[in-house]
Amino acid sequence: MAMCVAMLIASFALTFTISDYYIFNRISQYGIAFVLSQWIKKAGIILLPMAIFLKSRNAADAAKYILPAAVIVSLCTFGDFFDITKTAETEAEQFYNSINLFMPKWLNILLFSVQSVSCVCACGSLFIKYGFGVKSPLFLRTLICTFLAVTPLNIFENFFDINDFPADSFWRFYSLSVWHLAAVIILITVTVISYLCIKNKNGEGKLYCLRVMAMVLLLQYHSKDSMIIGDGYNMYNTLFSCIPLFICNLGVYVASLTVFLNKKPLYPISFFVHAAGAISVFFYFGKDSLSNYGLFCSYTALYFVFTHCLLFAICVNVVALKLYIFRIKDCIIPLVYYFLVIVTASVASALVTSYSIEAGLTGSDILYPNYAFTQINPLPFEVPAIFTVTLWHYDINILYETGLYIFYVAIFFTFYGLYRIWLALISVIFKKKAVT
Repeated sequence: MAMCVAMLIASFALTFTISDYYIFNRISQYGIAFVLSQWIKKAGIILLPMAIFLKSRNAADAAKYILPAAVIVSLCTFGDFFDITKTAETEAEQFYNSINLFMPKWLNILLFSVQSVSCVCACGSLFIKYGFGVKSPLFLRTLICTFLAVTPLNIFENFFDINDFPADSFWRFYSLSVWHLAAVIILITVTVISYLCIKNKNGEGKLYCLRVMAMVLLLQYHSKDSMIIGDGYNMYNTLFSCIPLFICNLGVYVASLTVFLNKKPLYPISFFVHAAGAISVFFYFGKDSLSNYGLFCSYTALYFVFTHCLLFAICVNVVALKLYIFRIKDCIIPLVYYFLVIVTASVASALVTSYSIEAGLTGSDILYPNYAFTQINPLPFEVPAIFTVTLWHYDINILYETGLYIFYVAIFFTFYGLYRIWLALISVIFKKKAVT
């Protein structure tokens, strides 16, 4: 167990290096052997906790043979993996690099070594516990599903150059485009299929499935850390964007803690706030001028759709699977929680922006982290700065922040109302079936 924890800690820390995901869209440069071995090691971040903490024999059988082999291959083929860096051509880029490239090469190597050694040791403990045999061929299904679930979402960028596609290309991901519709369809499909696959399991079985989904969500969510440092994510430039003060980013942790800990106070926050927050972005992705999703198969678009779909499915299924029954009185804690989020996000956004101004950045180079949308209005109208509070170098628009809170609270209650309508319709349908 200790070796698994050490591997997870090292793997988490490595996401804050440029090299962690930089290699996956550069197969020709780093070689298929090294890239594939690193991909398999990503699968190990899911398989080992499944085997050790969730007691999955299939996961243990899948992990104990394939992971040591992947570690050996990666140690023999890493090449200049630890020398990856990012050059700066402007003063602003130098400032961004001073924040992003904080981890020295020796620490990167140390963490990589700890990850590799602890992974092999954890697999060794599985051999000791289960022996050299396998329980059933189902371990292959577990291995394949996990391998696909942790697919590096920038892997598809090996097959195209985004610069070959003009800004108005059909293949670019924009709000209200065909790819927007496809994202909504994927959201519905993922939620329904996950529910149908889990609904007939017992209570522990349901939690097991949701916990595995949460682990995959956490892994894919943290891929963004490395991507921001390297190739970038959306319009963001620095690791300040990884501070989890966006509603859906917070939702990743809240939803995961909800199913890991199975604590009742977390369930209403997960369902009432974060399910509604996740689904709201599928109706309006914001102003295209403030986003850069790339092509429909670019990392940013795939990351956005994948993580938000999985987040919504987890948050909704805890209620749909009757692990928790949401009642209107349960909205008090989520409303207080969201108020604290807005206040914290407003202050944090102002501090980051002020810090970049203090560092000498000007114009479009200034950092606007826009935590929880507290700085940049995503809607197609402006809110006048009638009442502001100055924090360092930034003026917080109190009218906008208040309106933002009210707007999202309205979304939360609308989502709850639709949920009640859905329950009523289901009840009517099942009564008719019972009569016939």
